[in-house]
Amino acid sequence: MGAVVDLDRLLEQRRVWRGRQAQARPLGLQPTGHAALDERLPEGGWPAAALSELLLANPGCGELQLLWPTLARLSAEASRVVLVAPPFIPFAPAWQAAGVDLRWLVQVDAEPADALWAAEQCLRSGSCAAVLCWPERADDRALRRLQVAAETGQALAFACRPQQASHNPSPAALRIAVDTRPAQWRVLKSRGGMPPALPIPCPGRG
Repeated sequence: MGAVVDLDRLLEQRRVWRGRQAQARPLGLQPTGHAALDERLPEGGWPAAALSELLLANPGCGELQLLWPTLARLSAEASRVVLVAPPFIPFAPAWQAAGVDLRWLVQVDAEPADALWAAEQCLRSGSCAAVLCWPERADDRALRRLQVAAETGQALAFACRPQQASHNPSPAALRIAVDTRPAQWRVLKSRGGMPPALPIPCPGRG
């Protein structure tokens, strides 16, 4: 891991993040790094400056394998990636093997009740390219705040939640279910077009 910091310290660092503050992060293409998935998403990748929900069969079932190509690309661009209260201690060698530059990876410890607030503050700060969180509970109002914060900070927001949440409406621009049996991704909602009818096998795990 690059570092484990408290939220105040992370936001304080915005004072020296002038290169990113001088201009808004461009709303360009944000490829997922998985060609089969990009081909089926209306924007050709993650919706820029928006919230994407990953609905998991269980925590740690493959969300990192889905996100690692994106996080590796962002860290290679010297852009900060933040993990807010991950359910497991990140295994640094695995992140390195996935191509993530640990110098740009930051973990923010937060109590479950504060995780959404912490993620929102990181997104709004303008100093983070991507923010991942694993909220235990999140209603429509809380998710909408994450969506607005992602727009404000021009960042990618990822909320990893249980698949049971798929039965509830969400303001997220994109919702992807991560299945384990079989190992596949199902696009449940996509901004700007209809979600693909067929699931997408997970590379190397199908």
